[in-house]
Amino acid sequence: MRRRGELREDSATLITMETNGWKRSQEESTGNSHTHRKWREKFLEKLSRSGLLQEKVLQTKTRVCFVLLSAPWSVLCYYAEEISLKVPLQVGNSPITNWSERMLSQMSLPNPLSQDVPNPPPEYYTCHFRANKVQRFLGSDNRETFFKTTQRHQVLYEILARTPYGSLKRGEVGIDRLLSEEVFTAAYPLHEGGFQLLTTPAHPQCLGLRQILYAYWAKWSCWKSYQPLDHIREYFGEKIALYFAWLGFYTGWLLPASLVGTVIFLVGFWLMVNDVPAMEVCNSGNSLIMCPLCNICSYWNYSSICVTYKAGILFDNGGTVFFSVFISLWAVTFLEYWKRCCAGLVHRWDCSEFQDIEERPRPEFTAMAPMTMRNPVTGMEEPYFPENKRLNRTLTGGMAIMISVVLMFLIAIILYRSILQIVIYNSTNSFDSFSAARIASISGSVLNLLVILMLSKFYTALAHILTRWEMHRTQSKFEDMFILKVFIFQFVNFYSSPVYIAFFKGRFIGYPGNYNSLFGVRNEDCGAGGCLIELAQELLVIMVGKQLINNVQEFICPKLKSWWRKRKISPRLKEEKDEEAQGEINEKKEVEVSPWEEDYELLVCEGLFSEYLEMVIQFGFITIFVAACPLAPLFALVNNWVEIRLDAQKFVSEYRRPVVERAQDVGIWFPIMQFITLIAVFSNAFLIAFTSSFLPRLYYRYTRDSTLSGFINFTLVGLCISFTLLLFLSCRYRGFRDKNGDLLPEYFHLLAIRLTFVIVFEHVVFFIGRMIDLMVPDVPEEVEMKMKREHYMAKEALAENQVQ
Repeated sequence: MRRRGELREDSATLITMETNGWKRSQEESTGNSHTHRKWREKFLEKLSRSGLLQEKVLQTKTRVCFVLLSAPWSVLCYYAEEISLKVPLQVGNSPITNWSERMLSQMSLPNPLSQDVPNPPPEYYTCHFRANKVQRFLGSDNRETFFKTTQRHQVLYEILARTPYGSLKRGEVGIDRLLSEEVFTAAYPLHEGGFQLLTTPAHPQCLGLRQILYAYWAKWSCWKSYQPLDHIREYFGEKIALYFAWLGFYTGWLLPASLVGTVIFLVGFWLMVNDVPAMEVCNSGNSLIMCPLCNICSYWNYSSICVTYKAGILFDNGGTVFFSVFISLWAVTFLEYWKRCCAGLVHRWDCSEFQDIEERPRPEFTAMAPMTMRNPVTGMEEPYFPENKRLNRTLTGGMAIMISVVLMFLIAIILYRSILQIVIYNSTNSFDSFSAARIASISGSVLNLLVILMLSKFYTALAHILTRWEMHRTQSKFEDMFILKVFIFQFVNFYSSPVYIAFFKGRFIGYPGNYNSLFGVRNEDCGAGGCLIELAQELLVIMVGKQLINNVQEFICPKLKSWWRKRKISPRLKEEKDEEAQGEINEKKEVEVSPWEEDYELLVCEGLFSEYLEMVIQFGFITIFVAACPLAPLFALVNNWVEIRLDAQKFVSEYRRPVVERAQDVGIWFPIMQFITLIAVFSNAFLIAFTSSFLPRLYYRYTRDSTLSGFINFTLVGLCISFTLLLFLSCRYRGFRDKNGDLLPEYFHLLAIRLTFVIVFEHVVFFIGRMIDLMVPDVPEEVEMKMKREHYMAKEALAENQVQ
């Protein structure tokens, strides 16, 4: 994500902004102290020339100098018009609602999710600001409140971002470059007061916006209530508000998916009790002797896997086919209705016609570009990097290397499971082949999770280095390529092991007397209960384990970082000793700390990249592999309820206030989710066709016996193995082969049925998804009407021939 300078505003002084200072001791110890001092002086001088007002405050304890910036009315008007800020024309009257609220209202049912949040920001009909038409805008008679706090932040950041302090050819422009050069230590907008509520009860209407967000959003008691999105947007801006709107919308849509998944899982218990093949396995006794699962393993009775086989039915039954179709259509519908919701929000928040102005080159690009070229839009000479070189760097930027690293670790874990199973089986302890396989499988899943989490940090850092090496001109292009690169790496990182278990494990093992091997170790076979239950185990370990670890990190790490930062930077309390006439009493008095000092001790907001990535990876788990684990949406729902509160607390109480950014949608994350939805359709189709026992059971039901009696014997192959010239032992293994190892006609019949199922499944899902796309317009009708009304009002307000 883009590391932006954070501007600050103090609500008491209306338009205060702070670029945070420098430590003189550090300055004296560096060889660049003279250059940095020169850059600072030049930068602050340029800011003064641009019309900004400055106030310097030196904190003597930590020797940090704070520079408070504010913009007068004339500067605000000039830049508000240049960056196309929207200002109000007329008050609107449509409160923000969502689908559940409307549905409960139509059914005349009470809404347990609603809450009465004080001081709701009003909705306006707006248009782009024009300085010569200022009298036609609502509230123009009060200059102190005409521009909102967040709009002033945008103006001040725009000035800081474009102010030069040195050579333009070397990219010595803007606060971002100064922060990266450590000329300034920080730049950020001020929070509007504290977030803690007063000990004495106060009227809700008297609460500040930050206090409202803490009391009605960030507290754990608000888990069952709607998020105050208008308040979030008013305080943090559109980009952050859209993230929380998307997260809340996604969490709400998980509720029906989790209910259906839980019902399917519970139905599995009934099927498990009444399943005829399961009864055959449990009642087989010693009649079904199975071939060894590994080279040194012994023979075993098929009846010994009775419990495991029944547990597999919980995840492998006819209900999973319905649930796979349901989730595929759910994902398509979710994305379509999010587009509608997003269209309404961005219009309400004045971003529907938002377009970036001609985006400036990144300071790093400007400094490192090897040549210059005339910009066809602006006509100015700008740094340039050849597109063919950038393409070559993109293609050879290490993606193949990183994916190969993932595959290398995957192969290592496969070998680990196989070798550990052999070691445990050969140990002096009395482990049978099933216990050894189960221990190796579970420990391999846990080890795989740890490797995934370690590689995630490595991939993110390496993706940032590779994206910088590709020399992208603008920050938005840099962010998109960085996000795409990290997603590809994480996609392979998180999903490679489940894909291996679902589609490759147990497929290329051969048969007794002709086993295949990898590096001298026999290829890994599915456990006695089948691959689907192993896939469910892998998903639960990786998905739930990752969520638990991430939530613990998000809860503990910010508090530890905040404590360490406050301890390191400056103490907030000082002690004063006063002696009274009757005795000596030591009293501790809290020193009044300025808002900029309080916020300086807070953590830097690192953006929304990691938050989006975590949720999108989760979205992949509950769609791509849902056929193997119907409970995945339920775990995701519980996690997201916790995630919303943790993120809210971080932004309200633990982070410095981020710079307001406008946005029209969730960016490149939406096409990524569309790609995941597409992959999920094919994944679930192949999972049911080739991994589940649904189609073999269906084939047997219609060609042999409708009650599935004898199905177990149908899926097993008999084989005689000679130990001596006089002793022969008969054993079974799963497959559709004859005694010589040749494939039977039933194998090819089933293969044709499986491929047909895949084609029919994906065609039906894509057809219904396309119909949903056509039936659900991207922009609701009422929003289109509001947009037309707003366009008409703006035309009337800005008309040159309007009667004064």
